[in-house]
Amino acid sequence: MIRNQTREFIYHNTSNHRRSAMAAAFLPATSLRLNPFSTLRFLSFFPISYSLQRPSRRPLFQPSPANARRRCFCTATSQPPGSGDGTKANNSHEHRFGSKVGDFRKKLRIAEVKGGGDEGLGRVGQSLSVTGWVRTLRSQSSVTFIEINDGSCLSNLQCVMNPEAEGYHQVEAGSVLTGASVSVQGTVVASQGSKQKVELKVDKIILVGKCDASYPIQKKRVSREFLRTKAHLRPRTNTFGAVARVRNTLAYATHKFFQESGFVWVASPIITASDCEGAGEQFCVTTLIPSSHETTNTSIDAIPKTKGGLVDWSQDFFGKPAFLTVSGQLNGETYATALSDIYTFGPTFRAENSNTSRHLAEFWMIEPELAFADLDDDMACATAYLQYVVKYVLDNCKEDMEFFDTWIEKGIIHRLSDVVEKEFLQLSYTDAIELLLKANKKFEFPVKWGLDLQSEHERYITEEAFGGRPVIIRDYPKEIKAFYMRGNDDGKTVAAMDMLVPRVGELIGGSQREERLEVLEARLDELKLDKESYWWYLDLRRYGSVPHAGFGLGFERLVQFTTGIDNIRDVIPFPRSPGSADF
Repeated sequence: MIRNQTREFIYHNTSNHRRSAMAAAFLPATSLRLNPFSTLRFLSFFPISYSLQRPSRRPLFQPSPANARRRCFCTATSQPPGSGDGTKANNSHEHRFGSKVGDFRKKLRIAEVKGGGDEGLGRVGQSLSVTGWVRTLRSQSSVTFIEINDGSCLSNLQCVMNPEAEGYHQVEAGSVLTGASVSVQGTVVASQGSKQKVELKVDKIILVGKCDASYPIQKKRVSREFLRTKAHLRPRTNTFGAVARVRNTLAYATHKFFQESGFVWVASPIITASDCEGAGEQFCVTTLIPSSHETTNTSIDAIPKTKGGLVDWSQDFFGKPAFLTVSGQLNGETYATALSDIYTFGPTFRAENSNTSRHLAEFWMIEPELAFADLDDDMACATAYLQYVVKYVLDNCKEDMEFFDTWIEKGIIHRLSDVVEKEFLQLSYTDAIELLLKANKKFEFPVKWGLDLQSEHERYITEEAFGGRPVIIRDYPKEIKAFYMRGNDDGKTVAAMDMLVPRVGELIGGSQREERLEVLEARLDELKLDKESYWWYLDLRRYGSVPHAGFGLGFERLVQFTTGIDNIRDVIPFPRSPGSADF
């Protein structure tokens, strides 16, 4: 705590004599008093500007002056005499020590340099600076070729250096290696090679960050299994860089579609006391176990218990069991019954012990809810959404999609074009079962009315029976669907739908929600779910209930579908699965 008459100075690399002199010069002889403006802290790395005009930035390529002052911190508590409430002093300090924040300037990206229909030829003759990471480096007699990438696009920018370029000694000394970060200044010229239209003739190179020789991402190809153990570095590869860009484009297109369609984005909670799906596969959130640094030595006796020996949840943070959400749907419905059409887009969690290429413990969900809508409206919305985002990716990620078409899945562009251009089909669950029973194909899992469709069944329907066309299956048996789905008049099925697409199977699942209070209460009783936990959800049916519908889409499944990547752990930056929570 700083007290009256306290004077504190911290200086580095200064003598005692200088400290005494600066103290006498800086502090007044009057008594020191505290107020919110009385502590001055400044960083004297750059000369102090007395002007309120924005100081010009020192360019990246301009070296620091030889006599530049070293960094030092000074703290003093002071109030000039006669300052009263400190307003005048504060204005004076603002004038003496403040300066305007500079304007934000967008970086020049390699995608912009090489972009456009002319692939950069319109920039020939321009002088520019780019930054990025070295992908490859090769020397030929008096010329060195360095390819750098900044993540903005798949292709690298080839930089051509000769020994006269400033900073060439770093290349010659072997300091510039694959993986190093560099800043390059030069002139755009027409390329003599066939792989690119333009290249950069280097005038100057700065080694921003060295790269150790142990860098695991080299030019030779490595397996995706290996790269999962290097998740912090794998975005620097062609495949994972392309996946990240397509994922970003799909997220942007998702918001764009719903915003343009009049939907309101709603942030649904991550912590919940409800089990939306009723499957019980949820992660528990609790503070009954001691803090993280003590968990390895926690005794089971440290967890509070009731007299009956059960966990005493009343002593937990929320006063009852709480979990990570498996869906934002129930919360989304509350806003749909007020704002009409909404959507959620956020992380969800499932503690399903499935160590497969199709499952994650943490994943993102897109869940729109439409008020005054039925199942037909729901299917139409899902179809329009999927066609919109797929077309957006095809139009805006052409280079990445060509990469996927060449190296990941042959013909993926054609497959996705079919999704955009062809009409979607729908058929009932009952018809789908009949179709599978008549199929001249042996399935691993049994086909029977009342059993859920497996991935092999779904893919047969969309890939073989209907020739690669997306298909929506509707009206499922109520025994295999969630409690909130509206019961059909036949008493056996519910107004549910699943959208099936090639290579993935089920991509979207949705339903018309049960808006009738007495029917929903009976369904909760039938499934032995605690109605008290859903009191607020039931209130939506008491106060101005309306027919409404919605669907859920696993975002990682969508990225898989769009990129052709076969393992879901390779389409999310940091996959979480049983036994794996690294990074």
